Amino acid sequence: MTRKGILAAGNWIIDHVKLLDGWPHQDGLATITAQSDGNGGCPYNVAKDLARLQPGMPLFAAGLLGDDVDGRAILTDCQAHGIDTSRMTITAAAPTSYTDVMTEASTGRRTFFHQRGANALLNPEHILLDDCPARLFVMGYFGLLDAMDSLLPDGHNGYSKAFSRASELGMFTCADLVSTPCDFPAIVNPSLPHLDILVLNEWEAAQLTGKANSDNDRVDLQALEAQAHDLLARGVRQAVAIHFSAGAVIVTASGECHLQGSVKIPAERIRGAAGAGDAFFAGLLFGFHEGWSWPECARLAVCTAAASLEAPTCSEAVQSWRDCLALGDTLGFRAIK
Repeated sequence: MTRKGILAAGNWIIDHVKLLDGWPHQDGLATITAQSDGNGGCPYNVAKDLARLQPGMPLFAAGLLGDDVDGRAILTDCQAHGIDTSRMTITAAAPTSYTDVMTEASTGRRTFFHQRGANALLNPEHILLDDCPARLFVMGYFGLLDAMDSLLPDGHNGYSKAFSRASELGMFTCADLVSTPCDFPAIVNPSLPHLDILVLNEWEAAQLTGKANSDNDRVDLQALEAQAHDLLARGVRQAVAIHFSAGAVIVTASGECHLQGSVKIPAERIRGAAGAGDAFFAGLLFGFHEGWSWPECARLAVCTAAASLEAPTCSEAVQSWRDCLALGDTLGFRAIK
């Protein structure tokens, strides 16, 4: 099989985004100044970001949806963006997962209230890998898929079984983390030997490795590099990418370390940070699929993340990959070293 395209699996979510005039104190009141619905969750965000980047590659979706309005909205939206939904499963046992995303207008910072819904029931049998022609298999998020998180007697869990099977079929395997309280080592470690690429932020890297990487809100680049090497030693096969507000560090299995500063997007252009990490992931996946160098992948990743900041929803502001790169060229990049 000549493989091409990306299969995105995991938690599919509808985000109900509210823009607030300020964050209220306990028992207080805030005014909703605008609201919209959007895509949420790793596979939905990544697949839609990739579609908007206009990669010219097939995109496939796999997951579990409720038999409800939100589930039908996800299917319709994916189909409108050219994402193959034939591997999506509908259940009457739970509603489609959703998140109320509360975004403070003045800062762009957001708080999430999440209903796990059908995602909690997802298991490897729902992820139909065997007849999929995709070159890359992408899944997330660890810690938010209850059945997949559960450790099995043989030491595996649903994620490691899915990544292992995808590897056997000849796919490259890629995972993204999310900043949710959970036992990261217990849930993530079984998958690391079956992963080609792991993407995470600095907080998640600290949770997974058990080592600090910042001091007084200043990220220690040497500590990030050491954490990436640690995760490669645990089994990640090709590269670990750790992103943070000022940029990203990518360390490869061959020992290369690449630093990339984030785009210097003006604060007044930032409408919301929801989905920025997934946009980074999508840009990185695009470049990897196309055989770009790691520095080229990192550059598109930070540019895609920057573009996503210009809308309160996760993917609305993502443009073609050429336009994303042009945004970075126009605004410039932060210097990190």
